[in-house]
Amino acid sequence: QRRQPQRRRGLHGGMSADRRPEDGSGLAAGRVVVVTGGARGIGRAIVDRFAVEGATVVVGDLNDPGTVGAGLDMAGYREWVPLDVTDEASVMEFAKSVHAGHGGVDVLVNNAGIMANRSVADETVADWDLTMAVNLRGPFLMAKHLLPLMEGRDNPAIVNIGSIEGLGANARHASYAASKAGVHGLTRALAVDLGPAGIRCNAVAPGWVDTDLNRAYVDKHPDRDRAVAELASLHPVGRIGDPTDVAATVLWLSTPDAGFVTGQVLTVDGGRMSRLSLPASLADDA
Repeated sequence: QRRQPQRRRGLHGGMSADRRPEDGSGLAAGRVVVVTGGARGIGRAIVDRFAVEGATVVVGDLNDPGTVGAGLDMAGYREWVPLDVTDEASVMEFAKSVHAGHGGVDVLVNNAGIMANRSVADETVADWDLTMAVNLRGPFLMAKHLLPLMEGRDNPAIVNIGSIEGLGANARHASYAASKAGVHGLTRALAVDLGPAGIRCNAVAPGWVDTDLNRAYVDKHPDRDRAVAELASLHPVGRIGDPTDVAATVLWLSTPDAGFVTGQVLTVDGGRMSRLSLPASLADDA
């Protein structure tokens, strides 16, 4: 049974919704920002960055405040509204709740996503449909139902979180890669459709980022230190990404400085997709 959205609950133990820098500073001061899947990983970094920059951030996530609040207690203001991005009724109730509490939305960040590691032969139709529902249907439903809350706002923007796997693919990631390629296509379509309403839409395609999910994957390797070093070596900058790298890019895309940028997929991968591979026997001579 689908959980009904509850009354919004602040993530500062009942602290006022107006807890912003007193001088009104910050790149997102006074903005209302919605972030889906904002309880952990890249989503959490995005929530934290916008809040520190003075925004009121509404976290749409299946996690309840008891699990979210302990981790989101820095500067700024955040609140949680239950959300299942795969369920249109849940998205509609979420939109009503945000409208009642804030009147509108300035920035929508579609971050919620899932990834499974299985071969095409092992993937069931149900597996495929779930990945598409979260990763692709979710951003569509959020854009559709939050559109009325964004029209007429000052510099409204949508930022979708795609992936370099929407540009290439790793083994055993068929549904994930396909869904993220779809997110990139949806981003361009929304930019075209919503541009006349003054709403920009872009996507960020992160590479390997040091999230709990990726860390758990590396931790399974018998030689963890070697695995981390080899991952870092894939990137010309010599390191893997941090969630804050993605958050900084998302923030920039939401500001007037990016006012002529729309319909773009901005790769944030430390140069990984720019490096052409060579056989090991030739790599040292290149």
